[in-house]
Amino acid sequence: MENLLYGMRVLDLTRVLAGPYSTMILADLGAEVIKVELPEVGDESRFFGPFQNGESAYFSSVNRGKKSITIDLRTSQGSDIVRRLLKDCDVLVENFRPGSMDRFGLGYDQLSRSHPHLVYASISGFGQTGPYANRPAYDVIIQAMGGISSITGNPGESPVRVGSSIADLSAALFGAIGILAAWGNAKGTGLGQHVDVSMLDCQMAMLENAIARYYIEDSIPGPIGSRHPTITPFQFFRASDGYIVLAVGNERLWNQLCCTLDANELITDSRFVDNVSRSANQQDLERILQEYFIRHSVEYWLENLGGEGIPCGPIQDIEQICNDPQIVEREMLIEIEHPIAGLQKMPNSPLKFSRSKIELTTPSPILGEHTEEILRSMLGIKEEELDVLRSEQII
Repeated sequence: MENLLYGMRVLDLTRVLAGPYSTMILADLGAEVIKVELPEVGDESRFFGPFQNGESAYFSSVNRGKKSITIDLRTSQGSDIVRRLLKDCDVLVENFRPGSMDRFGLGYDQLSRSHPHLVYASISGFGQTGPYANRPAYDVIIQAMGGISSITGNPGESPVRVGSSIADLSAALFGAIGILAAWGNAKGTGLGQHVDVSMLDCQMAMLENAIARYYIEDSIPGPIGSRHPTITPFQFFRASDGYIVLAVGNERLWNQLCCTLDANELITDSRFVDNVSRSANQQDLERILQEYFIRHSVEYWLENLGGEGIPCGPIQDIEQICNDPQIVEREMLIEIEHPIAGLQKMPNSPLKFSRSKIELTTPSPILGEHTEEILRSMLGIKEEELDVLRSEQII
């Protein structure tokens, strides 16, 4: 396999989700990722369930393909080891609270003078600047503060969290994009730079058209259930044995839907003559369409609507999506052999390349598994010095 990021070496000082997921993307693409963890403790997500033979499946799902070394960054000897490692690293990624890396002597300004080539990425809740910079943050806090919770759920009901950690994951994705852009630039110029990724910024960037609606319509968007705010019908409907999703994105599809339902009178109904009208009268249209969909099964509607080219689909649970033939064909689930946990099933990389096949076979590392290997190969540290560092709990 040709590694797309062959030659990129990443020092990963991240933990839990946003940072580790970002560096896992780089590892999936072929970068060498060296994960630095606290001796005896490690990334706190090692203690998050579910567990498989005592090993955290949560940790494994976002740290595959990495090497683990243990260094206590809080000590001068530990931070010195990191600085020495950086001579042969292209990227440093950290997601400590702003100011922490400076206290370790490992802040961007402290390192960039001696390592001008270094791409230094910081992923934090609120970014490195601004009045909230020093606040602690978790995914649910950013979802709440970032606006997504205010437009998720059903009208008149309590706000809800999006089912996956979208604030963490969006920051991870933007972080990987920023790192790749800065690394590409550094290869040409020889100069790295600081990539400052804020979870709150990323969450706001993903609000899609809610911002535009706020400014253009002079109203504050709120939760509207499953429907789209400006395209109708574009939502979930109850069938006789479950739910389907319908996405009628243009007038041709609207006319085809009416014909398939044998409801041609809706085409000339003044309330539904175009998308703007249908959106303005969405509740009336939903009631009418629901009377049709409740009459038959999900499978019936998928066959009849899908057969006419109308975009639709079932509402699948996790078991169904894991066994979906499309997912199977696209090899979106893989098994990786972990030395303790055994075979671990997890999502594959969603990236497919015509020439460079991604083959993920390396499991998440055991805590400190590669400490001696890395310190010997990269720094030439001898066994006697390793013994001293261990006895002083530096590694």
